[in-house]
Amino acid sequence: MTYQLHQGTVPLLISMPHNGSEVAEEIALNMTDKGLSSQDTDWYKDRLYHFAKALGAYIIMPKYSRYVIDLNRDPNGVDLYPGANSTELCPTTAFDMTPLYLEGKAPDHNEVARRITQYWLPYHQALETTLNDIKAKFGCAVLLEAHSIKSVVPRFFDGQLPDFNFGTSEGRSCDPALLAMIEKLNFAPYSSISNGRFKGGYITRHYGSPSDNIHAVQLELSQRTYMEEESLEYCHNKAQQVIPKLNQLVCCLIEFARSRGK
Repeated sequence: MTYQLHQGTVPLLISMPHNGSEVAEEIALNMTDKGLSSQDTDWYKDRLYHFAKALGAYIIMPKYSRYVIDLNRDPNGVDLYPGANSTELCPTTAFDMTPLYLEGKAPDHNEVARRITQYWLPYHQALETTLNDIKAKFGCAVLLEAHSIKSVVPRFFDGQLPDFNFGTSEGRSCDPALLAMIEKLNFAPYSSISNGRFKGGYITRHYGSPSDNIHAVQLELSQRTYMEEESLEYCHNKAQQVIPKLNQLVCCLIEFARSRGK
């Protein structure tokens, strides 16, 4: 199995498409040390959102690294942020532009197609099926795309990223009332922004359909809020401070979904 799916009891699915860090042996043989490090993983998202299981959330996460294939990219290669520097469906460079593959070993068209079939499709089939099942059972489904990233990544943005970065595809992936509820939450002392540098990736844009009562929101959380960014170590003290803010967010999403359901 290339992903894990935790069955929930409330109309919320939390997707963590960049939480995986493993690399299959046949791919690892062609990778540089940087590629094998899976350095740009959304580290510890399952640990950070562990509380959500007790709240009844459905949770889906992959086993394999985003360096194998990026589950939050369009399989047809459509650029999410035209004009901006971005990584491919099967990335060939890390966020710091370091090569992920040995010279001449980057995935060709056939290898990309194989990875779509083996890794990308199963995750998305499970996403779609689970959202449809939630909608059928509860009358409404909310999808939280749970991501994290280093607070400073010059390749993608200038300066330091805000702590909580919400994306709703400029209001197209969820009902405006849901984003309004989120923006009323108290995230202090953390900074927050909506539809700034991150407006939601492929999953948010593709599955969010307010007219069908399926609402998607992406949260790109700055990793400085819960870990040591340089050593990639989980910081218990930091995490214990930000988890209550994530808890209130998850409760808000569940409350909205219930209010719009059967």
